[in-house]
Amino acid sequence: MPEFERILITGAAGSLGSHLRAGLPHLAARLRLVDVKDMGAAAAHEEIVQCDLADREAALAATKGCDAILHFAGQPREQSFDEIMADTLPAAYNVYEGARRNGVRRVVYASSIHAVGFHAVEAVPDTEVPHRPDTFYGLTKTFVEDLASLYWDKFGVESVCLRICSCFESPQDRRMLWSWLSFADCVRLTEAALTAPRVGFSVIYGTSDNARAAVSNARAGHIGFRPRDSADGFAAEVIARSERPDPAAVGTRVVGGWFAATGHPDDGE
Repeated sequence: MPEFERILITGAAGSLGSHLRAGLPHLAARLRLVDVKDMGAAAAHEEIVQCDLADREAALAATKGCDAILHFAGQPREQSFDEIMADTLPAAYNVYEGARRNGVRRVVYASSIHAVGFHAVEAVPDTEVPHRPDTFYGLTKTFVEDLASLYWDKFGVESVCLRICSCFESPQDRRMLWSWLSFADCVRLTEAALTAPRVGFSVIYGTSDNARAAVSNARAGHIGFRPRDSADGFAAEVIARSERPDPAAVGTRVVGGWFAATGHPDDGE
């Protein structure tokens, strides 16, 4: 018997959303898939809802009748303040308000390492360090993490915020030898966040089982995530094709990497 009757996946047309769509059908009788983009034909166990979550009424309708929400919608890039205010933050608020109004038990949110991106690599920040966003993109993640905290404390909606570090097919550079999260481990992480008996408001970093580590999940053991993949097997090839980074460079010094070295998004206009 499935753990859930209906799970909502926002951002279902995106890279991570697509992997969750393929990897989590065993958890629910129905998957409701939401995106502004086309998601193709629905399988027998799927419901397709193409809408903009910044539209309050559309978001409330999309969250109705769901047991859990995987909120993975959003732009995986730096955004201007105007974009954030018009889309990202209203969509997140609408999802959480939909959860509150419709009695959704748990939300799993795709946060990011960039919520704490200015912490030093050698400090190995854990899940309880203060927010130190490295970009406006990271700032949106801090807002939604705090929104999740509020909705737990005030309204009893549980949340797990997944601070995903670098989720790609394989590690692309030396930084990813510590920050890499495989697609399969991303699915495992999300499943663990959905099925842990109690999470309240929790944060966990999304990385695979890499020997190099610049973040710590020592305080997130209750989630029960056990990664199976590792960047270690890619290390020799990545090191051979890349130059040793400058240890004094901002992108090397902090966990946010090159995001932390970018300028104001409006300066490029």
